[in-house]
Amino acid sequence: MANKELDHTGEVFDSDIDIERVTEVDLSSEMKASFLDYSMSVIVSRALPDVRDGLKPVHRRIIYSMNELGMTSDKPHKKSARIVGDVIGKYHPHGDTAVYDAMASLTQPFSFRYPLVDGNGNFGSIDGDRPAAMRYTEARMSKIANEMVRDINKDTVDFVPNYDGEEKEPVILPSRIPNLLINGSTGIAVGMATNIPPHNLSEVIDATLAVAENPEIDVVELINKHIHGPDFPTAGIILGRSGIKKAYETGSGLIVIRSRCEIEDDPYHDGRKRIVISEIPYQINKQTMIERMADLVKNKVIDGIYDLRDESNREGIQVIVELKKEAIPEVVLNQLFKFSSLQVSYSINLLAILDGQPQIFSLKEILNNYIDHQTNVIRRKTQYDLDRALERTHILEGLRIARRHLDEIIAIIKTSASPDVAQEKMMNALSLSEKQAKAILDMRLQRLTGVEQEKIDAEIKDLAIKIADYQDIIASRERVIQVLKEDLNEIKERYGDSRKTEISSDSSSIEDEELIPTEDVVYTLTTNGYVKRVPVDTYRTQNRGGRGVKGITTHDDDVVEKLLFASTHTDIMFFSSFGKVYRMRGYQIPEYTRQGKGIPVINLLPIEKEEKIMAMLNVDEYDEEHSLIFVTKKGVIKRVAISQFNNINKNGKIALTLKEGDELYDVKKTSGNVEIYIGADNGKVCRFNETDVRQMGRNAAGVRGINISEESQVIGVTTSDEGNYILVITSKGYGKMSNREDYRLTQRGAKGVLSLNATKRNGTLVAMRAVNGDEDLLVTTTKGIIIRISLTQVKVAGRNTQGVKIIKLDANQEVASIAIADSQEEEESETEESNE
Repeated sequence: MANKELDHTGEVFDSDIDIERVTEVDLSSEMKASFLDYSMSVIVSRALPDVRDGLKPVHRRIIYSMNELGMTSDKPHKKSARIVGDVIGKYHPHGDTAVYDAMASLTQPFSFRYPLVDGNGNFGSIDGDRPAAMRYTEARMSKIANEMVRDINKDTVDFVPNYDGEEKEPVILPSRIPNLLINGSTGIAVGMATNIPPHNLSEVIDATLAVAENPEIDVVELINKHIHGPDFPTAGIILGRSGIKKAYETGSGLIVIRSRCEIEDDPYHDGRKRIVISEIPYQINKQTMIERMADLVKNKVIDGIYDLRDESNREGIQVIVELKKEAIPEVVLNQLFKFSSLQVSYSINLLAILDGQPQIFSLKEILNNYIDHQTNVIRRKTQYDLDRALERTHILEGLRIARRHLDEIIAIIKTSASPDVAQEKMMNALSLSEKQAKAILDMRLQRLTGVEQEKIDAEIKDLAIKIADYQDIIASRERVIQVLKEDLNEIKERYGDSRKTEISSDSSSIEDEELIPTEDVVYTLTTNGYVKRVPVDTYRTQNRGGRGVKGITTHDDDVVEKLLFASTHTDIMFFSSFGKVYRMRGYQIPEYTRQGKGIPVINLLPIEKEEKIMAMLNVDEYDEEHSLIFVTKKGVIKRVAISQFNNINKNGKIALTLKEGDELYDVKKTSGNVEIYIGADNGKVCRFNETDVRQMGRNAAGVRGINISEESQVIGVTTSDEGNYILVITSKGYGKMSNREDYRLTQRGAKGVLSLNATKRNGTLVAMRAVNGDEDLLVTTTKGIIIRISLTQVKVAGRNTQGVKIIKLDANQEVASIAIADSQEEEESETEESNE
């Protein structure tokens, strides 16, 4: 009944509220329960992807609706408005703008690593531009999206009624591609958020197959051999692996993404440099990034930038940062990394839905759930095919019976008043099923010929083979995994591509070390300061006199100056022309191909503009027993305990004091009681005991090591514990080995003895090393050619001989430097033994 109540004016009015039907509840409890219901609805039905197909409900409905409309990749594009209307009307009763935005994101190559919708028209840009209205744009499924719905009509997934009960929609898509990992997902729910980065399809498939074959495989092995890390559609560079490892193991982690930037000469302004940005971090708005950079210049946070220009086009991103003439490019670039979104932190949170509940997954758990989903899809598809094959065989058996009883069937048909009566009579007379009898009645007369009967028999035989195969697949997990491997390898062959995002070692990430395999590599340093590492087996062993292979791409004025053979897990110390020492781990030096130019060492070390790296050295231990021997080009030597270099900060440390006009030539690590050999370009070698040089402090200048003229300079420093022979190489590619005892022991500061009979034919002495005679020799020319030969091919000769031809040189080409490595044959033998 209605009640009398007072309104806000004090007048009495009739209330429509029935007091007898009002239920009193606790407000806090009701709010808690209602908000929980709302939260779970947002979590499950809107914001988070399913771990099996990697799609949120709106994306799943868009793909399914397009498939039902026949908008596959081999059909023409259709208006986006038609797709949006179908999705809203049948499956997703929400706003058209939300559905269209979701569909537009599926077309964007800067949002999805492998877009699922092929768009025609303006669907937005990396600058943040909105898509054109849906009445203007067109779309269809992309080729790879076909794999998301493949076999969906073969009862591979469950279907449920839509919101009004008039349609059916899939709970999940078959998703024959590992979509959650290859395209990732980002979403904010209530009280939680997901941020799954995209990955490379080929790597994810390799990892999936590895887990399928070996369920006990750990995350570290997956990272090392298969999924190296996220692979963003906008490429970029990931700094460090520790964040990747943590995210893959725990489901949460933080990585740093850096833009790809190159410093090059400004082609329009002589003497100036410019920074070219060709790749930016994932999910960064390019226009906003440029505006932020402009603000930094305007507010004088960053100095040295003359102009900013966006020259991006359909071919890719190209942002030009023109620098002032006096600017130091590396400093400006580092400031841009620090203050702008050229470098960002990306939080990984592997949160997805499983069995209707949100859950944080490790990488291996995601792969296992995908494998479980695919094995279920394969079994259901196989069961469907088996049922169809059994049904078809049943029908064909009926047709075969009809052929054997043809006269009887014709008589039954003639005497029957209706098809139903004929069907009933045939079932009773020939023990046929209802389906068989109906198939006989529907059969055309031509099927009764002998030829058609042979076809029936052949089809029954073929179906029997298929039925046996289907039954074997359903009964055996091994067969299911085999089918999965075949499917994934076919998808990899069809859609796989190369990685876009580079993963670089972060100089501050010590945790990276356990993820990086220990390898023997060659470190090279060029005259212009480009450094890189290359696997040592890149340079195959050749016969003496070979012309070599291209070892590094150089400019006409840039040659390889230093080669160092060492492990990736050792300290590499860099000694500069300013007498300072810097240090980093071997794996932190980027790896390049044999032809790669390398990276400017100034990008790795905080050296000054005029500072140059003169020597590289690998060190594993910093003890009191070992020393570092410094030798300058003018023959000055200094000995310092290696323990004094145990602590080297990022800004380097003073190693020695140089006299004016002198430069550091080389640095050696010694045991404290070795013989030292110093060679000069005049062909002389001075041999003396290490104890002739007392240990000094880091700031000392040193004492005379070899007595040479002002025109001469040091070209080699070696020690007795490095080998039994002294190897010398000339500028024109000649070389030889001599017994080190052939060199007379003198005092520190002597002129030395002749090491080689130098002539115009063999050239001047350019390198000297101590060897054992069974190693490999790597020779680098001034044109960047590197040849690797076995020292067993080099003749042992006396000091006064001219040597033999080591490398054939083209015109205007000379030997620049050499390095010694373990014999490649021994390395291969050790590998074979370990494999056995």
